[in-house]
Amino acid sequence: MGRYKHLRWASFKVAAALYAGVTAVTLLPNAASADDALVIARDIDINSLDPARALRGHQFFHEGRDPARAFCDTCQIFMSNVYETLVGLGKDNATLTPRLATSWEANADQSQFTFHLDPDAKFSDGSPVEAKDVKWSFERLKNVKGGPAFMMDGVTSIEATDAHTIAITLAGPSSEFLNILSAPYTGVLNSDVVAANGGTNAEDAETADKAETWFLTNSAGSGPYMLANYKPDDELRFKANPEYKRTKVAISDIVIKHTKDAVTQAQLLESGNADIAMQIDPDTAKTLKTDNLNIETIPSYNFLYVAISPGAKGAPKMPKEVRQAIGYALDYDGIIEFTVGGQGTKTPTPIPNGFPGTAGLPEPKQDLDKAKELLAKAGVPDGFEINSEFPNMNSYGVDMSLLSQKVQQDLAKVGIKVNLTPQEFTVWRDHVRGDGIPLTVGFYAPDYYGSAQYVQFFGMMEGTPWFNRAGGKNDPSILNPATADLLKKALASGGDDKEKAYHELAQGMIDDRIIIPVVSPNLVLASSKKVTGLRYSACCNLPMDELARQ
Repeated sequence: MGRYKHLRWASFKVAAALYAGVTAVTLLPNAASADDALVIARDIDINSLDPARALRGHQFFHEGRDPARAFCDTCQIFMSNVYETLVGLGKDNATLTPRLATSWEANADQSQFTFHLDPDAKFSDGSPVEAKDVKWSFERLKNVKGGPAFMMDGVTSIEATDAHTIAITLAGPSSEFLNILSAPYTGVLNSDVVAANGGTNAEDAETADKAETWFLTNSAGSGPYMLANYKPDDELRFKANPEYKRTKVAISDIVIKHTKDAVTQAQLLESGNADIAMQIDPDTAKTLKTDNLNIETIPSYNFLYVAISPGAKGAPKMPKEVRQAIGYALDYDGIIEFTVGGQGTKTPTPIPNGFPGTAGLPEPKQDLDKAKELLAKAGVPDGFEINSEFPNMNSYGVDMSLLSQKVQQDLAKVGIKVNLTPQEFTVWRDHVRGDGIPLTVGFYAPDYYGSAQYVQFFGMMEGTPWFNRAGGKNDPSILNPATADLLKKALASGGDDKEKAYHELAQGMIDDRIIIPVVSPNLVLASSKKVTGLRYSACCNLPMDELARQ
């Protein structure tokens, strides 16, 4: 994650381009070098190569780890290509597909699931993938209590009924459990190998498991690739798994080369020193000579948001009318233009566009007259003063300082004076999790395709992270009594009933106005024209087994 000073977005790009023009082309070997590995340029943000410990998305909020290594999109790529899951996510980013499980069934209320494993599936050492490995892997995931452990929340029993059948029982219905199992952190490990190298699935695994260091130089999966080499802040190298037979892997060697900034990645791609650049922003993409490149800009599921905490220490009184006024005061189109040069989309509710429940939601828009009317109704017609801290960092191509400055400008138009204070991430995180921050900005990326994770994180019901951060204990008026019942209904439903329940939840979060999404930055897929099969996956980021080179 880059940390940028208070520079205009475009100005930063110009400065970075000048720097990159001097240094970029000397950083990597040519993509067509002797080893002929496919080269991917991206920031290697690895915090762990252990599926039970790696962090992604919002999870860093819950962990006392170095935030500079807590956004592990690279971990997601690694896990999804080295460790197979029971089910996968199709190319439409919505449909579940067979992986290690060739078929499955659930009971009527979706609280019990039975999976039938592919009898021909093998780990990279040639040993068979069996139900005991699934049971051991899931129990270890739960008991290590790392970032992804929440995926096993609600699991009460895991039983290997025979060598190729696994039965899982939940504490209650969950229509999203299958979606959770498509997340790469639920990948199945070779239990015998990991156990022989310090791993354990026991209840004391949080302290007793000693395998994390071993994972830095070894892998024990059944996916299309294996770990070949990992040099921190240098490269992550993959080699094809000879035992993988599910599809034909076209490229035997792939290397991710550590390249921190977008402009340098673009320079490497343009010069032929990289085959794929994964973190080029839309503005930089416009500067590329495309004769030998494929450049595709697509909407993402990531979004940034304004967060209001009525119960934070020192917060002014902010009933629902005030929070809704803040929502109407924001210039959503202007924010997108100011932060990502217009290359983003609006997200009505803190559930990404395209996820269950989001169809037909009203698009957010600025209405200053409505904002002033609501402030007058709340008894503050002249506005008020509010303190705002923000993390002085960049997330998904958005400089948080620029976003906060734009929010400050917008709210000033309705008399709300925002006092901005930039903070180092760790300080900001501690304040958010401690006394709270009256007004701030944040960011989120999905862990799997499913809407429940957003309700469980942002919904105004007891125990969610943002109910606590918004000061629910100090201001219980922010509790939305309908949220818990609707979520329970959504998790116990399917089809139209499930969609309707999530739609009501999405509308409820709009009405609560604690979390106000303001920009969903577009993603750029950039590659040499020789590369085919490049796509973005909502669960797995980059399916490398689909890549080929002409």
